[in-house]
Amino acid sequence: MSPRDRLYLYDTTLRDGQQTQGVQFSALEKAQIARALDALGVDYIEGGWPGANPTDSEFFAAAPQTRARMTAFGMTKRVGRSAGNDDVLAAVLNAGTDTVCLVGKTHPFHVTTALGVSLDENRAAIAETFAHLRGLGREVLFDAEHFFDGYRADPAYALSCLKAAHDQGARWLVLCDTNGGTLPEEVGRVVAEVIAAGIPGDRLGIHCHDDTGNAVANSLAAVRAGARQIQGTLNGLGERCGNANLVSLIPTLLLKEPFASQIETGVTQDALRGLVKTSRMLDDILNRVPLRSAPYVGASAFAHKAGLHASAILKDPTTYEHIDPALVGNSRLIPMSNQAGQSNLRARLADAGVAIDPKDPRLPAILDTIKTREDQGYAYDGAQASFELVARRELGLCPDFFEVDRYRVTVERRKDRQGRVVSLSEAVVVVRIDGQQVMSVSDSVDADGCDRGPVNALAKALAKDLGPYQAAIDDMKLVDFKVRITQGGTEAVTRVIIDSEDGQGRRWSTVGVSPNIVDASFEALLDAIQWKLIRDGATV
Repeated sequence: MSPRDRLYLYDTTLRDGQQTQGVQFSALEKAQIARALDALGVDYIEGGWPGANPTDSEFFAAAPQTRARMTAFGMTKRVGRSAGNDDVLAAVLNAGTDTVCLVGKTHPFHVTTALGVSLDENRAAIAETFAHLRGLGREVLFDAEHFFDGYRADPAYALSCLKAAHDQGARWLVLCDTNGGTLPEEVGRVVAEVIAAGIPGDRLGIHCHDDTGNAVANSLAAVRAGARQIQGTLNGLGERCGNANLVSLIPTLLLKEPFASQIETGVTQDALRGLVKTSRMLDDILNRVPLRSAPYVGASAFAHKAGLHASAILKDPTTYEHIDPALVGNSRLIPMSNQAGQSNLRARLADAGVAIDPKDPRLPAILDTIKTREDQGYAYDGAQASFELVARRELGLCPDFFEVDRYRVTVERRKDRQGRVVSLSEAVVVVRIDGQQVMSVSDSVDADGCDRGPVNALAKALAKDLGPYQAAIDDMKLVDFKVRITQGGTEAVTRVIIDSEDGQGRRWSTVGVSPNIVDASFEALLDAIQWKLIRDGATV
């Protein structure tokens, strides 16, 4: 690779991502994702297949203006009709995008079995399609479907399909590992052989699926071999096991050698620092809990639980971190648990902005409190905000913003006017703020008229009126709720862990423990609000 070759990033989240089981974007959500992708710095945004479904047609009718090249996806013309008289191809062209990506078969088995046409007819259809689009002045990509399987079965035919598109003006020839079964060594070898056969590397792209867990590695192998476009999706969305994950690929390309010094992309270092926020935005749209172990952006990507690790991190973060987490918008996490030592404790307190002398006699007391509470069922390994509050209380650094005098939750189960069995949860919370009592009442009905349960009602009531602190919690929301029964038998208690998020993109976890699931939930809710107020600088 020559120094600083340009590598182009092509995002297929809005089409491939929508093929994920359980995923269905609205046109408005697709527009939101497109704007985030554009801000990130990708070069191409594949908006979908115009005419294939109403949502994609609606999106292209009012697609947002982007610096990235908005791309319509479709397929090459069908055998037996001309490119100018193919209604499926016409729908793609009528979307009006300057760039079009068309998929075509390159595997003889699929040509004769799936399409039911001859190899010559398929190759001719590819050539005629691209000749037609060249005449229209469009930038066109050829997605060579099942290319690696086809190349393995019949290299000459697979290459002849590529050359048919190349000779008729295709800007990009994208080698697709459609079944996701090819491994990195073979990907690199085949890409090199394709280039040696006369297809320029700066015209080659790679499109990998993750069926062996190698989509990212396969994409990087293709780049090492000379390909200059990568196709992928945010968070690795896609059919079956997903597509190559751009959220993992982008920081690797920008921060890891040999890529960092030998290629450039449209992603700036400033945009890279927004990667965590972009990844979580997609999870929010999908109503999914972010994968904690996700490379670079996961909440546990830079978590150091072992005492020896935490001790080393305090001396030099590079001992156990392959990059500075801030480069991708993430942060270091020193979990607390009954396995923790004072190194973990001091590191975690320092991260929370609490400086304490290593010889402070309160350090052992905090550890004893943590271990005692974990014996009672608490788990601070996954609830760092609650740990911080425990430590602050021991150190006298936890203000009493408000006090809960009492709360009550009721759940009613009845039949509605249509005779359907429905439930309704209601909560009353009475708090005392600066000596004044405030009562808040809320139900659990969402915008669709559905009951979201007693914990939802409690959360809404608690956050309804906190007087001078209300503005600090208005942007706060619950994003995950986990319940576990500990100990068992007559001594069983319920542990609830709640994940919260605010408008700044901060995410924090709190824990509550009680024989009563509602009471455990309420304890975790109180901690979540307390942590938010402290971090936002609220004063009593």
